[in-house]
Amino acid sequence: MSTPASLTSHVAPVEAGAHVTAAHWLGDTLALALGDGTAVLASDGDTVRAAAHPEGSILVAAGDGTRLLTGGDDGRVVAIARDGTLTETAVAKNNAWIDALALHPDGGLAFSAGRRVVALDAKGRERTFEAPSTARGLAFAPKGYRLAVAHYNGASLWYPNLETPPEVVSWKGSHIDVTWSLDGRFVVTTMQENALHGWRLQPDPGHMRMSGYPAKVRSLGWSADGKWLATSGAEAAIIWPFDSKEGPTGKAPRECGVRPARVSRVAFHPKAPVLAIGYEDGCILLVRFGDAAELLVRPAVKASGISALAWDRRGNRLAFGCTDGQAGLLTLPA
Repeated sequence: MSTPASLTSHVAPVEAGAHVTAAHWLGDTLALALGDGTAVLASDGDTVRAAAHPEGSILVAAGDGTRLLTGGDDGRVVAIARDGTLTETAVAKNNAWIDALALHPDGGLAFSAGRRVVALDAKGRERTFEAPSTARGLAFAPKGYRLAVAHYNGASLWYPNLETPPEVVSWKGSHIDVTWSLDGRFVVTTMQENALHGWRLQPDPGHMRMSGYPAKVRSLGWSADGKWLATSGAEAAIIWPFDSKEGPTGKAPRECGVRPARVSRVAFHPKAPVLAIGYEDGCILLVRFGDAAELLVRPAVKASGISALAWDRRGNRLAFGCTDGQAGLLTLPA
């Protein structure tokens, strides 16, 4: 195996200090959600720590470019501004653990705790829905106010502001995370059974079974043009084609960044056909789609698996976080 060219000299460390649950960008400020209940906000060399969940851990996080939303084992949903200001947004019934979060582009949000799903629109109007079983994953559709809820035996597609019951798309098994294609035609879930399952919603409904993974898929990412879905769960990033009306049906996926370690996180560049791949052994590669060229961002570091990856909106900087509390920031050379 050839040694990839290196970008390691362009990486600067960021002091995290605890397991990094998620990384998001709030404008030019990097926000890291940590397992010890705090959030780190780093900008221009300055770092602010915000105690979002001082008596618990951050289990899930979401970002919309202006705020970081965190959900904890204290049952609280907290919004964090780029200056570190904290606003308690919601509290789950009986302080149940927050299982999933989603943010809508217009400022709305949704969270789940057990079977209960709560949606708050941009005006603060609350709607609730009891899923058939624990709601493990949430995702808003790219257009309109519609929420996908992953649960046992499928997913529910819910319009919170309508009185009609959710549309249920079914497939036997435990569904964990969920995502919509950028054009809204497909819904895809990760499964407990080391596979993905997809539903084609239009023009004609259909199923897509994407299996063969040696481990659970815990990271998904769409390319900027919406034609590819990258996934973790194997010793390479597995990338499924969605460039036709049938999606990946009958098509083999591409594999990028083959290494003797499982991929833990994937993140497509927001503009270019480049994929960032993080591995359980701490390595990070950038892979260019056109010629499969690889660039090394971080070599393998023992006991420092990659747990978060996030590009800024311009695609000039890539942030990463690790299971051991290490974190860093790649700034691409001009």
